Amino acid sequence: MKGKIGLSLFGLPFFAVGVWMSWSIGSTFLDAQQMRDWQATPAQLQSAGYNTSRGDDSDTYEAYASYTYTFAGQTYSAKRVGINGGTDNIGDYQVDMGNRLSRVLAAREPITVFVNPEHPAEAIIDRELRWSLLGFKAIFLFVFGGVGLALLIYAWRLQPPKPVDAHTASETPWLQNPKWTTPSIRSGSRASMWGAIGFAVFWNLVSAPLPFLVYEEVLQKDNKPALLGLLFPAIGIMLLVWALRRTFEWRRFGPTLLTMDPFPGSIGGHVGGTIDLNLPFDPAQEFEVSLTCLHSYLSSGKNRSRRESAEWQDSTLAHAEPFGNGTRLSLRFAVPAGLRESAAARDDDSYYLWRVSLSANLPGTDLDRDYDVPVYSTGQLSHSLPEMALQNAETRQAGFAEQRIRELFQFEQSATGKRMHFPMGQQFGAILNGVLIGGIFAVAGWFLMFRGDAPVFGFVFGGVGGIIALASTYMLFKSLDVYQESTAIVSVRRFLGIPLRRRRMERHRFAHFRRQQSLKTQSGGKHVIHYSLYAVDQVGNELLLGEGFSGESDTNAAEQFIAREFNLQIAPGQRVRSDSADSPGNSSRNFLAGDS
Repeated sequence: MKGKIGLSLFGLPFFAVGVWMSWSIGSTFLDAQQMRDWQATPAQLQSAGYNTSRGDDSDTYEAYASYTYTFAGQTYSAKRVGINGGTDNIGDYQVDMGNRLSRVLAAREPITVFVNPEHPAEAIIDRELRWSLLGFKAIFLFVFGGVGLALLIYAWRLQPPKPVDAHTASETPWLQNPKWTTPSIRSGSRASMWGAIGFAVFWNLVSAPLPFLVYEEVLQKDNKPALLGLLFPAIGIMLLVWALRRTFEWRRFGPTLLTMDPFPGSIGGHVGGTIDLNLPFDPAQEFEVSLTCLHSYLSSGKNRSRRESAEWQDSTLAHAEPFGNGTRLSLRFAVPAGLRESAAARDDDSYYLWRVSLSANLPGTDLDRDYDVPVYSTGQLSHSLPEMALQNAETRQAGFAEQRIRELFQFEQSATGKRMHFPMGQQFGAILNGVLIGGIFAVAGWFLMFRGDAPVFGFVFGGVGGIIALASTYMLFKSLDVYQESTAIVSVRRFLGIPLRRRRMERHRFAHFRRQQSLKTQSGGKHVIHYSLYAVDQVGNELLLGEGFSGESDTNAAEQFIAREFNLQIAPGQRVRSDSADSPGNSSRNFLAGDS
């Protein structure tokens, strides 16, 4: 109960601001509608101009005027200039109006005012709506009022957590999370849909006044650079499209529960289950599933924000079969020991979570679901999933994985041997973002150093940006050649086609593979871990064999392919190793030449 009251008291001021702005906007529209019937009447200015109110952060302005007019044989005086009174600095309305009235006063010319025929003492100079000011008020109405209303609704719908005894918390810690009390796990699609809608609405409300301000700046002041302000409404339109896609996805597929087997998912065992889709069965349709272990943490610094970093990942194809009028998907992952368990309470700055992601390209709206699942070190295996069907799906997944890795390099076979060429531009989109961000930082730093008043800050800012831009440029234009040379394997790193480093390893000295995380990319809640693959000889020397492999499955396929094509046999007593420094739970399979 205390939590409800506290959250309600926190949300009430926000809601009050929304109510106040609702009254202000509504009364403005009502006044404007009533003034349509007011009669135009000539008037003579007695005083005019604008007042400036000085503030700590900015100045505000208010146009003023006093004028006299004659209506129905009687003389009246009034001071109202516009529909909205008070000071503001939304656009240049107040300053421009004050200057215009001052010029009319100096010229002793008459002006036109609008008089209320029912109450002739009421008059106004400008009865037009100020859309930029209304847009600014709408931000407070929808953002503050919406946040306040949402907090109040959430507070009074909030159910207090059920107490969990010490024995249950130690033996079955996942039951501390009310979403994990049964094997049926809901996806985060509904929350994602509302999050997309909320963010899109918030962004568009904040940027709503910009088109009106840009209109005034460009057409009235010929300020062409102000057109850049239209980028924000354009982004708002894209966010609305994104929100609509999330909405269509939810409406098409509904809750789409994942029923786990085993429950909970198991480190050192299986993470698997079934998903029933409201979708007619199509034997040609493929459904890709990924399982990711994520580290969630609060960033350091003054403005702390929650971030996610992928620690381990694997992907597979789900087995699909007809079920009722729809489709049932079966999925299963073998999870290596040593990974971190899910956090049930999540009240710490740092914790780990596991996410199952399901996707499929479909006619119309694509399928895109994420499930936050409990995974603990129970060592349990799945029991009710169709074993033969899952093995067939794993076989198809291996074929798809090899097809994907073959897209990363050009493979050639000639009389002199075999060659793999990894061209420039891998992960082009993610790396190009680094180039652009680093370049923006570098330009901003240069401006602060030579055009601003902060040379030290500019040097640090620009230096960091320059390093990011240079590193990203190197990653963008690097390439790799791996080929046979007599009885050895040779690896050559190039930049813009120029050889930078050459390594050589005799095949008979090869001991095992080692994989290392080379790049992590994220788009929304989707994470991809990219691996580089190394050959390690019997004394620990390493040779880079490939890079850019996505997830465990693709890296496993790369190991199989390279071992088969270059006839690499793991030395007796050796095992495949992973980069434990970056991801202590990464695992690889042992592949002898010809094993598959």
